[in-house]
Amino acid sequence: QLQLVESGGGLVQPGGSLRLSCAASGFTLDGYTIAWFRQAPGKEREGVSCISNLDGVTYYTDSVKGRFTISTDKAKNTAYLDMNSLKPEDTAVYYCAGSSWYYGIGPSYEYWGQGTQVTVSS
Repeated sequence: QLQLVESGGGLVQPGGSLRLSCAASGFTLDGYTIAWFRQAPGKEREGVSCISNLDGVTYYTDSVKGRFTISTDKAKNTAYLDMNSLKPEDTAVYYCAGSSWYYGIGPSYEYWGQGTQVTVSS
């Protein structure tokens, strides 16, 4: 069974950092695009970042450029989202998603994790 499981969310003060993990099972990340999305209360789901595991190309939405870094560890079959200089507006449930054919931050991902809550507050 193909599955993505996120972890690493929590409560952090503004300016702090968190590392989210997305562990894949049932398939290998090679050849897949992995993306991170987030959804804040009362708002639509927003694409944050994605990485192609074919060529390593990455994309970041403007609001997180320079603060967030997406990466993968193929040996661990896990993707990461390193989040620095966190702001209260980064508060959301963060989801990872995987696709064997799609690259981007649209909704066309075949596999989705269950989400992990990130709260940025003092």
